[in-house]
Amino acid sequence: MIDRLEKEVDMLERHLQVLRMVIENEPIGIVKMSNETGYPHHKVRYSLRVLEEENLIEPSSQGAITTEQTGEFVDDLDGKIDHIIEKLEGMKIDDAAEVES
Repeated sequence: MIDRLEKEVDMLERHLQVLRMVIENEPIGIVKMSNETGYPHHKVRYSLRVLEEENLIEPSSQGAITTEQTGEFVDDLDGKIDHIIEKLEGMKIDDAAEVES
């Protein structure tokens, strides 16, 4: 169960790194992103597809570019991550055991 969660977090991290590269370098192509991140082309392509499905980027003839929704997503991202971290911290079993002792 935890291994699956860790894989999902790793994939999310990759998606966000690809999004960051698009934001900072748009337009940018798969080859440049792959070279700069060290991720294989197929993983970059998958992340781009996911980001496009979420309407956070769109393809152009020169490479991936941001959309009107990208800024709002980025603005909300830190708060959402903080909320997830709080939920995960509340799930720690060691902390609950220490309180009961």
